[in-house]
Formats: sequence, structure tokens, C-alpha cells
Amino acid sequence: MLPNFLLPEQDVRQNGIGPAIELIDSVGGVFTVTLGIHRILEQQSLDLSINGSADGETWPDKPLVAFPQKFYCGVYTLLLDLSDRPDIRYIRAQWKVNRWGRGEPTPLFGLYVFVEPLKANVLQAAV
Repeated sequence: MLPNFLLPEQDVRQNGIGPAIELIDSVGGVFTVTLGIHRILEQQSLDLSINGSADGETWPDKPLVAFPQKFYCGVYTLLLDLSDRPDIRYIRAQWKVNRWGRGEPTPLFGLYVFVEPLKANVLQAAV
């Protein structure tokens, strides 16, 4: 059910995969995905992508969309257009973290990922 958190606010220290969210009545829709990063260490990076599945069990390696690599706190949004992918019934977030340099070798990101259907009037205005 949407809108929903693909990843509730939490601290992330290692690579991971979020829970699958069923699209239910939003199959084939257009969505905004929001990544919020509110805590970060220096000399680290975050790669976050959104994957899709038809059955919630099989997840292809290729993501539906991906944020550009992130190094700083901020709120970032991207568009997830599934209008040409009516087979996708589930989505989930997947992330990879990396840290380099001196100090603590374990990465630390405080973040959340939120997804919601794009409002029809916003989509019409963009066209």
C-alpha cells in the first residue's frame, strides 16, 4: 500500500536490502522515491537503487532506477515510472555502502527511503 517507507529511518552500517512493498492498486503507476540522508561520516559513499519483482520472490540484478552515488546529507528525489512495466507488483530498496581513509572503517549513514504515487496533476504539468 502506498505511500510507504521502503526503508524506515535508521542507521545503516553495511550493505542491505529493504522489505518488499506490494504495489496493490498502483501497478503500472508513476512514483516519486525520496532518499533522506541526515547522518553521515566523511570519506564514505552510498549507492541506493530500487528493484522490482513480479512475484516478490525473484528479483532481477538490474535495478529499475538508481540514485547517483551520494556522499553528503540531503533530501534527494527521483522518478520511478512503471507505466511500461505492468508486470512489476513489488518494489524494494537495495543499498551498498563504502568507506575509505583513516579512522573508523565501518560506514555510517542515517537515512530513510519513501515512495509515493505521483499526483496526476503534477504529471500533467510536467508534460
